[in-house]
Amino acid sequence: MLNPLWLNTFCTLVDIGHFTHTAEKLFMTQPGVSQHIKKLELACGYDLLKREGKSVELTEQGRLVYNYAYQQQRDAATLVEALSFDDPYKGLCKFACSGALALSLYPEFINLQKIHPDLVTHIEVAPNSKILDEIQRGQIDIGIVTHQPTPNLFRSEEISKEPLCLVLPKHHKNTVITWDALLALGLIKHPDAEHYLSLYFDLCQDVALEKGNVNEIPVTSYINQLSQILLPIAQGIGFTVLPQSAIDAFPYKQDLHIHQPTTPVLESLFLVQKRNRDLPKRYQTLIQKLKETLR
Repeated sequence: MLNPLWLNTFCTLVDIGHFTHTAEKLFMTQPGVSQHIKKLELACGYDLLKREGKSVELTEQGRLVYNYAYQQQRDAATLVEALSFDDPYKGLCKFACSGALALSLYPEFINLQKIHPDLVTHIEVAPNSKILDEIQRGQIDIGIVTHQPTPNLFRSEEISKEPLCLVLPKHHKNTVITWDALLALGLIKHPDAEHYLSLYFDLCQDVALEKGNVNEIPVTSYINQLSQILLPIAQGIGFTVLPQSAIDAFPYKQDLHIHQPTTPVLESLFLVQKRNRDLPKRYQTLIQKLKETLR
């Protein structure tokens, strides 16, 4: 790497065109200026200047070095300006969450961008493990997961609890939901179905369901597209468990029946970022919108 002090002396000399005046501007001696130029030429391996008395003219190699040095100065100035400019309503925010949460959060982020057009959100839909991995590797800055991660790697805050819902076809509205009824319907399986089912059965305190074995339930259908999981149920086929946010986003809610458990089943939502990572101010704007929406 070329010495930036030598480059600065070189550029100043080229701009002024005179050794003595350059020395005066840089508070150096004239031999000191000459020494910087000589060292720079040795480092480059070429003559950079044609000397005519105390005046100078650039060689072709000197012109290239001069353009390089000034680009370096411009880049440094741009960097310093960027470091001092932390606008709470401008910049890119990289965020990850489950597909169910994305259905409710993304429209709110778009509304936020209508107010602050320069605040851009990048949303990744991913499971807990991938969210934490991408935060750790710096690909995502903040995320929402459903379990509290290890504190030596992450900073986390519980920001909400979301209900989990056992969803059945509408014609089950006035019937008692039993284990045999679920077996007869069969599961509309999705990537998180087993996790949600196990949590629901463990916490609902319904005698008819809490002793159920998830592995015994036959699978009626499988789909990994969140927006389509509830379609067969709305048409009378199968059942599943999903967060409330996924049901709220479904356009045919009137064709569903949500089982009312003895005790509501709530899943904690944790806002997570990398430990000891200071985020730009724009993330506070996004986090405020997150908390308002999930509240």
